[in-house]
Amino acid sequence: MSGIRFYDIEMFHLLWLLPVLIVLFIYAAQQRRTALLTFVKVGLLKRLPVSASSVKRGWKVFVLLTAFAFIVMGLTRPAWNEKEITIKQVGRDVIFVLDVSKSMLAEDLVPNRLERAKLAVQDCAERLRGDRVALVAFAGTTVVKCPLTVDYGFFRMMLDDTTIESVSRGGTMIGDAIRTVLDQVFDDQEKQYKDIILITDGEDHESFPKEAAHAAGDQGVRLIIIGLGDEKEGRRIPVTDEKGNKTFLKYDGREVWTKLDADTLREMANATPGGRYLPVSTGTIDLGDVYVELIAGAKKKELETKTIKRYEEKFQIFLAIGFLLLCIEALISEHNRSVKTG
Repeated sequence: MSGIRFYDIEMFHLLWLLPVLIVLFIYAAQQRRTALLTFVKVGLLKRLPVSASSVKRGWKVFVLLTAFAFIVMGLTRPAWNEKEITIKQVGRDVIFVLDVSKSMLAEDLVPNRLERAKLAVQDCAERLRGDRVALVAFAGTTVVKCPLTVDYGFFRMMLDDTTIESVSRGGTMIGDAIRTVLDQVFDDQEKQYKDIILITDGEDHESFPKEAAHAAGDQGVRLIIIGLGDEKEGRRIPVTDEKGNKTFLKYDGREVWTKLDADTLREMANATPGGRYLPVSTGTIDLGDVYVELIAGAKKKELETKTIKRYEEKFQIFLAIGFLLLCIEALISEHNRSVKTG
């Protein structure tokens, strides 16, 4: 036995109940004697045949208190026999790249493209298993909202906080977003275990997205692209003024219409090994299913190896002894086997 550890040491405070219980048992014994003397004179008490044995009653109390002490010991979760355990974490690096340009406010998806995209990412986050994730928002500039992490709670919090106000400049620079991921988000480890999930309507303002996709493919990074929006007619971009009045975005006096650029997105996906383009358009998609199908079952790398020291928990021994003593206490009779009369 190489030392003892208690994983729930606060439970030792329950032992303060032992003196309280002892006092209660003593008080109960005195009350029984007082009640008996109420009806019997002191001189006659010794001559009366008494069926209860004070010695046996004392043993029952002792066994009961000992059982309580052993159960408390078990609740402290004692442990000994130190062992080293090696834990390996494996997974992939998955970067969610979310378009937050004003065109994502178009309402060809309910309630709009951006909110539908966030819901899809949220559903996917609920099914993540061991992979590191990051969140990048882009429009005219690119912002890393969440670096690579396995803290999925923090990831979801950053996702909830992502709006069109998350970036400082309007526009849509898909190519710049991809290059930012390659340069700033991914680390220098092997790239073949890395995925970019790009969610956008595909409209780009001359940021050379195809070239950026080829650069990602050359590094072994896979692009999974979710295309949102009406590909044929497009939709206007709603804007709300300070008074809450809803109008539509205009440029040079004319309303701006936005539609899905599927051709560009398809070429980008095809430029990477195993890349996929998923044209949601104005339909629905379960991004969680996409994760399970394309990422969860893919080859994974070793992300981290830890060696921790653990002690074998032995609480079962103390609980077993405690319950055994309770059974023994129940079997001990406090009555004498025979009582002499005459």
